[in-house]
Amino acid sequence: MNAVLTYERSERDARIVLESLLTRQSHWPLVEPAPNDDELSLIIDAALRAPDHGRLRPWRFVVVRGAARDALGQVLVDVARAREPDEPPQTHEHRRQRAQAAPMIIALGAAVSAESHIPEIEQLLSVGAATMNMLNAIHALGYGGFWATGPDAYDANLRSALGFQASERLLGFLFVGTPGSAPKRMKRPERGVHLREWNGVAP
Repeated sequence: MNAVLTYERSERDARIVLESLLTRQSHWPLVEPAPNDDELSLIIDAALRAPDHGRLRPWRFVVVRGAARDALGQVLVDVARAREPDEPPQTHEHRRQRAQAAPMIIALGAAVSAESHIPEIEQLLSVGAATMNMLNAIHALGYGGFWATGPDAYDANLRSALGFQASERLLGFLFVGTPGSAPKRMKRPERGVHLREWNGVAP
């Protein structure tokens, strides 16, 4: 009897987890509130459960929130102007608003070990897996997330301004907060387009 109850409970729990995974989507814009400190700790703990070949622990994250977003907005403007000095100064002013697009921003970094026998791609994939874990945790906690990249994310000056080491890579940003509007119903890709089974014979 106990075994049956345990099975039913675990099956029910699994369905709850899968429902969360299957309903996750990106949200924009994002407003207050953002996750509190305890919730942020859970989100980061989820990230640290990502696959990690060689136990290199390549994950590096920097949280930006509150008034620090104003400073980030100025940095975004400054690095863009330095990258494109011939553009009119006002060209990059919109980047200030980008830093205010969510109440919390998490910069995603990778400490890639060049000395390790683990290929660089596997180390970067580990950070990608950690980021996906964070997005799923954010969703499970009732918040919304948006993963953004672009030229700013790969700018060495921005990487340095955020305190990443010269040997570390800046891979993008997670914008985190509460969805500002009801989620749109998203049509997901057809499973068969992305899945096939190999029968042991070369095509």
